[in-house]
Amino acid sequence: MNSRYQIIAGVVVALLAAAYAGKMLMSKSTAGTSPASDAQKPPVSATNASIKKVGTANLETVTFGSGCFWCTEAMFQNLRGVKSAVSGYSGGQVPNPTYEQVCNGNTGHAEVVQVTFDPAVISLADLLRVFWRTHDPTTLNRQGHDSGTQYRSAIFYHSDEQRTVAEQYKAQLDKSKAFGAPIVTEITPFEKFYPAENYHQKYFELNPGASYCNVVIQPKVEKFNQEFADLLETSRRQEK
Repeated sequence: MNSRYQIIAGVVVALLAAAYAGKMLMSKSTAGTSPASDAQKPPVSATNASIKKVGTANLETVTFGSGCFWCTEAMFQNLRGVKSAVSGYSGGQVPNPTYEQVCNGNTGHAEVVQVTFDPAVISLADLLRVFWRTHDPTTLNRQGHDSGTQYRSAIFYHSDEQRTVAEQYKAQLDKSKAFGAPIVTEITPFEKFYPAENYHQKYFELNPGASYCNVVIQPKVEKFNQEFADLLETSRRQEK
């Protein structure tokens, strides 16, 4: 059984919550910098002006893998300028994979969230800041107690401009030793996205009573809302 469902059961849930609280988001002790430090700021070139506006109504899409997509989606969907955050699978070889197949680690896919955003409202650099600050990009094929290639840290870029900004940002973070260890995030061209099954979409929003949501996701979202208040939709800022 996938570890996500194992931690929903009984005492294990509480134990894993403590592990997540100490390991993830801005409480990571090895970061060596505060959330507002220069090391965590986007490179000078990583601005809205450096990103080509593409797609319908000048929207852009970028695809992030940062472990459990329930957690990732819960944070990105509340950012201003983000039109949609869809959980799914990318980076594999098997067409139309199921969740069970991906969990087995044999399809090559990563759990991802595909983010469609308006670069006139929120920059790719800001999205990257959120991406790197809300998971551990230094652990290979692992996030907390979730292990396997499906949980790898990954950026699937949709344009050369996105690749350039992501690589520059990663290089700056490594140079400054922002995380205390080398970043292992893969930066690779986007090829295909398969939306996850319906019950995965907006999981945190639609399952407020679920143990995993209460014990794991909710604390992360609360910390996220504090650190990234300037990037939240107005309604979310008022709820804080």
